[in-house]
Amino acid sequence: MKILITGGAGFIGINTAIHFLKKEDSVTIYDNLSRKNVEKNLVFLSKNFPKVRVAEKDVRDFTSLKKAVEGSDVVFHFAGQVAVTTSVENPRDDFENNTLATLNVLESIRLSKSKPIILYSSTNKVYGGLEDLRIGEKRTRYVLEDFPNGISEERNLDFHSPYGCSKGAADQYVRDYARIYGLKTIVFRQSCIYGPHQYGVEDQGWLAWFIIALTLGQKFTIYGDGKQVRDVLFIQDLIRAFELAIKNISKTKGQIYNIGGGTDKSISVWIEFKPMLEKLMKRRINVSFSDWRPGDQRIYISDIRKAKKDFGWEPKTGVYEGLEKLYLWVKKNVKQH
Repeated sequence: MKILITGGAGFIGINTAIHFLKKEDSVTIYDNLSRKNVEKNLVFLSKNFPKVRVAEKDVRDFTSLKKAVEGSDVVFHFAGQVAVTTSVENPRDDFENNTLATLNVLESIRLSKSKPIILYSSTNKVYGGLEDLRIGEKRTRYVLEDFPNGISEERNLDFHSPYGCSKGAADQYVRDYARIYGLKTIVFRQSCIYGPHQYGVEDQGWLAWFIIALTLGQKFTIYGDGKQVRDVLFIQDLIRAFELAIKNISKTKGQIYNIGGGTDKSISVWIEFKPMLEKLMKRRINVSFSDWRPGDQRIYISDIRKAKKDFGWEPKTGVYEGLEKLYLWVKKNVKQH
């Protein structure tokens, strides 16, 4: 296959590129390299996979993007602004990098001869703060009283925060280009992906950020009470979902899927995560706490049954197993500056 990956130097992009390069597919990375540390991922990729193609371009540049898309079989669209806090500080930049850029990708595909599949990386933030749900509180975590399997794709959209608006609008554009123009689109509303090559920071990639900060002896803050729950998904399980969704495109085209760890791979961000970290680090850990951040969900767990039904996918990697792989990568690759 000929594969184009926008944002291909980032965490999900680099792991996706590695997977398909190992299968000897043709892979082009399309990335403006604006995110900190992504150049390290490219160095790794170029050293280990010299056949990879790299276009140092911006998804807001329609002319360049249109040329890159032509002839592709699959476009993975991962490029964009990734943090809620950054979107609040600069909503225009967030809109241009998420909504406008996604429209550019869709138009590039619509106007192409090859009409590649597009798989868009959306987010669970399109469901908003979930304030209307009955949420119970246990000793180590919050629980969804009425949704034992998590939040399904049938949940009403509620774009809370500029980031939620820009990703949600893009999410709906992708879906509608399947309906109106017949494009082969797939939307993955993803939840807390983690793994090697992830240079997490405070406002995005929290699992990696905690491990990196502790490894480098840096302080970090828990916002809220630490009982808030997320379902977490190891990167290789996500890539397996990509592959299965593409393989079953006759069933998946035009569809939207919640993709995360589900109930079995859910964890509270500190009360349950802390003992795992202490086991990995072999020491006691203390942190400071601060107020909740705007738009922060007390609990979000993906209902992943639709993905299992449509293309036979479910996550396989246990939470501690995945964290151990991430920790070993961080110890080897993330150094103090």
